[in-house]
Amino acid sequence: MKVIIAEKPSVAMSIAKVLGAKRRKDGYIEGNNYIVSWCVGHLIRMSNPESYDGRYKKWSIADLPIFPDNYKYEISKYTKKQYGILKKLLTDEKVTQVINACDAAREGELIFRLVYNQAGCKKPIKRLWISSMEDKAIKEGFNHLKDGREYENLYKSALARGQADWLVGMNLSRYYSCLHNNNYSVGRVQTPTLAMVVDRDESIRSFVKEKYFTVQINAQDINLETSRINEEEKAKKLLSFIPELVEIKEIEKKRKVTRPDKLFDLTTLQRECNKYFGYSAKQTLDYAQSLYEKKLITYPRTDSRFLTDDMVDNVKIYVDSFGNDFDDKNFKSIFYSKKVEDHHAIIPTSGSLDFDTRSLQGSEEKIFELIKAKLLAARAGNLITENTKVICDVEGYEFTSRGTVVIDEGFTKYLTSYTRKKEDKVLPRLNKGDRLKVEGKKTNEKYTNPPKAYTEDTLLKDMKLAGKDAKQDVNIETKGLGTPATRAGIIENLIQKELINREGRKLISTDKGEQLVSLVADFLKNPNPTVDWEVKLYEISEGKADLKDFIGDVEKRIREVISQE
Repeated sequence: MKVIIAEKPSVAMSIAKVLGAKRRKDGYIEGNNYIVSWCVGHLIRMSNPESYDGRYKKWSIADLPIFPDNYKYEISKYTKKQYGILKKLLTDEKVTQVINACDAAREGELIFRLVYNQAGCKKPIKRLWISSMEDKAIKEGFNHLKDGREYENLYKSALARGQADWLVGMNLSRYYSCLHNNNYSVGRVQTPTLAMVVDRDESIRSFVKEKYFTVQINAQDINLETSRINEEEKAKKLLSFIPELVEIKEIEKKRKVTRPDKLFDLTTLQRECNKYFGYSAKQTLDYAQSLYEKKLITYPRTDSRFLTDDMVDNVKIYVDSFGNDFDDKNFKSIFYSKKVEDHHAIIPTSGSLDFDTRSLQGSEEKIFELIKAKLLAARAGNLITENTKVICDVEGYEFTSRGTVVIDEGFTKYLTSYTRKKEDKVLPRLNKGDRLKVEGKKTNEKYTNPPKAYTEDTLLKDMKLAGKDAKQDVNIETKGLGTPATRAGIIENLIQKELINREGRKLISTDKGEQLVSLVADFLKNPNPTVDWEVKLYEISEGKADLKDFIGDVEKRIREVISQE
């Protein structure tokens, strides 16, 4: 008998159906020599400090730092029943093998291993590692089960991440709360993210707008304007020098070719859903997860924007069903196995062709259609535009006018529902040396604009790009604050802790958030140390770094903060 443990009941049911397990029991499904059960998220969690020593129940700087020799884990009281079922199954003498079917990612590995270890199970582990919940993908996955020992380093990376978060959160939240008599929440990833929002809000508040001027000429159906002129007197003087006729000094024509964007990873999907639909990062993740469980899209928690080379034929069959406007070069460019670590980019499944997506709730349908549109756009031709710049010269100042004409809309035809279509600005037929009659002239008074407040779109972008100055010898895909799977939760946690507020689409820091950032040590505000840690976690998963060394570095940082103040 083989026990399969999935992360969610819905996933377990899909697996059971494929394997022919049909008998429903309390907390599992049985049949065909399989028992398919499930976790409900994290059944096992890290224990709070008071479980190590009762005195930690009261927060005191004198008791810090808290560095456990051996970390304790406990069963969540809300999922105690399901854990009991899993433990009974894992320790059943009839069970000879355990299959980890939790999400194929770091956290999925941790969820399974904590249950397996807590139950005291020693039975051999096999790993189901798939990127789609389609029946075909599940069958193929079971035909190519991996040895669980291959994922030992991934588990160690997950443990290291959890322990680091615990150490920073438990020690420094207590430290700053006690030191300043307030209830502060400090986190390895959340605090540098908060600092980014606080810094942006401060730059908006401290922004001093600057007045500047431009001079504009209206001549024969064309408007020409200077760039920024700082002094009003200079602008007025230039205005007085404008002759009745201005000569075209230069006409620059450039053809611009824009290739389709890469496919979606989770972060870019979250960003575009925020931009187009106003969805929060968490909402997008929840909708995408539901689509995945409905077998309509591939695994959403991915950080790759490419597909593997062996997917060409199947993807071509899918996109062929929507037309034949292939650009072979563009299509081939989305397949790049070396850019895929654990999971490829998010795309619709082949099974979605037989599904009426109109039956989905509105939000899920919108996200599905956006994912489909991104894939179809990727196989289409380039956007080709012709950009024209007309230049006149008056008293050493350039007056310019620009026009853009779309020659070939290319891939953009698939994205017109989401992007604002710009009207072509067509300039009249002109030649170098033409003299234009000035029909009107004026000065324009303008002001510089402050930075824009963060939205989830722009914050997710900056979280992903954070730490550009951190270690340079590791692939950039591993850098950034958090991971695609955790960034939504980080933003929501900051809101829940009342450190930032969501105002419409804007994310604004609170007084409490600003106070916290002003108090904490520099390394907690600077993204680079956190990004270096994230790189180290990646190296642990690759077997290139040691868990104990990583935790030792985290402890050293915490000790420095507590001892220096």
